[in-house]
Amino acid sequence: MPRPSLPAIFNGKAVALDQVPRLNAAEFRDAVIAEVAAGARLAALFGQPSGAGVRLIAVLARGRTGTLAAATTEVGDSFQALTPDCPQAHGFEREIAEQWGVRPHGHPWLKPLRFHASYRPGHDAWGRAGDEHISPSVTDFFRMEGAEVHEVAVGPVHAGVIEPGHFRFQCHGEQVFHLEIALGYQHRGVERALVGGPHLRTMQHLEVLAGDTSVGHATAYCEALEALAQCAVSARAQVLRGVALELERLANHAGDLGALAGDVGHLPPAAYCGRIRGDFLNLTALVCGNRFGRGLVRPGGAGFDVEAGRVVQLLERLEQALADATVAVNLLWETPSVQARFEGTGVVARAECEALGLVGVAARAGGLERDVRHEFPAGIFRFAQIPISTWQSGDVLARAYVRWLEMQRSVAFIREQLATLPDGLIRAPLGALAANQLVVSLLEGWRGEICHVAITDDNGRLARYKVVDPSFHNWAGLALALRQQQISDFPLCNKSFNLSYCGHDL
Repeated sequence: MPRPSLPAIFNGKAVALDQVPRLNAAEFRDAVIAEVAAGARLAALFGQPSGAGVRLIAVLARGRTGTLAAATTEVGDSFQALTPDCPQAHGFEREIAEQWGVRPHGHPWLKPLRFHASYRPGHDAWGRAGDEHISPSVTDFFRMEGAEVHEVAVGPVHAGVIEPGHFRFQCHGEQVFHLEIALGYQHRGVERALVGGPHLRTMQHLEVLAGDTSVGHATAYCEALEALAQCAVSARAQVLRGVALELERLANHAGDLGALAGDVGHLPPAAYCGRIRGDFLNLTALVCGNRFGRGLVRPGGAGFDVEAGRVVQLLERLEQALADATVAVNLLWETPSVQARFEGTGVVARAECEALGLVGVAARAGGLERDVRHEFPAGIFRFAQIPISTWQSGDVLARAYVRWLEMQRSVAFIREQLATLPDGLIRAPLGALAANQLVVSLLEGWRGEICHVAITDDNGRLARYKVVDPSFHNWAGLALALRQQQISDFPLCNKSFNLSYCGHDL
């Protein structure tokens, strides 16, 4: 097996850019493939303008050792694709081609990812003119031919409040042979808006990057800035952030379990969990006045404190919410018709989770012990471990049950942390950011690994800010889960992943 050779870096620790290995394109490709073959995972791969060309930066997560690795290379208008030997690079290389007009030769399915113009004028991976209008999802889709094989197109407009996305199924009767997913309708240019910062709107951009993950993305951003400024955050602020992160997980997991119940027509837990989700959101509002935690996490610490009286109130309401959730969620496990719909539906095997680099609930439901809080702990999670919740079957049942296990453990964590809330200030001043540095900030959001990579320029401003929402890794898992399924299982499988459209599109 190839031996990794890239030096180790650590989550939330800044390193000088000149200490990040600069390899030629062939060495870069070989190093990334060797790391992944040795068990690492491609956490990020992105481009940055560099002179007349583009610098590629790869970040690898070595879960076994709790370390990271990074490498860079300079390319012109093309490079040899990694995807044929490293499927985890598939989406990243499409993104690089679209953003910077750099074509990864040999990519097996090279097409736009978000359907926008190149960020590098005069360079387009598909040879389009700079003023050519680009319509979302107007592109070639994979097609199958054969007797009674037919195509079903769903979206981008869906019923209810689902975000826009296009799903193209290749079917034989009710059986799905292949699903292709086209997104990009929510593209807002968030990463480009962060360049030159931090500025007054940066925090707001991060908090609405994926609206249901405000605390997760805000915390990852703050930890990146604090590393660049060498700012020490107090223990009290770390606890408040950790509590907010787990409340965000509780609210979303409760909502997801209710949505799964609704998709199989079991209305009591669907109704109960919808209300209980609101109870958890209201706990966050009790801390900071906002149900999504906006304003709670700030560079240097926290924006709000809790006094003793509110701690008591939080604990009382937390226990009541867990008691209610236990009654509602147990209805799922005690109802044979629900089990029959969940079991064996939308299976993604462990080997497929590993090959695609899935993260979060989707990976743990396939048996992978993959959790940033355990592998790359930062903040309060360096001192308070939450056991990893896994299941082995990789189906809808597994993704539902992992959520329920995590809810119970999140409550135990919050209970313990609030009962021993340390004294101290909640916010420290954030100094200037160090120049010419790179920092990787990983955090386990409720969907999975959130990865932020910040690079500063000569003046200590953000020269590049890369965000990888867990959905970016996991959309491929949803497509795989539908293979050989009945097309009528799509809503159930989709809910069991509950991926972010805006978090992917950015």
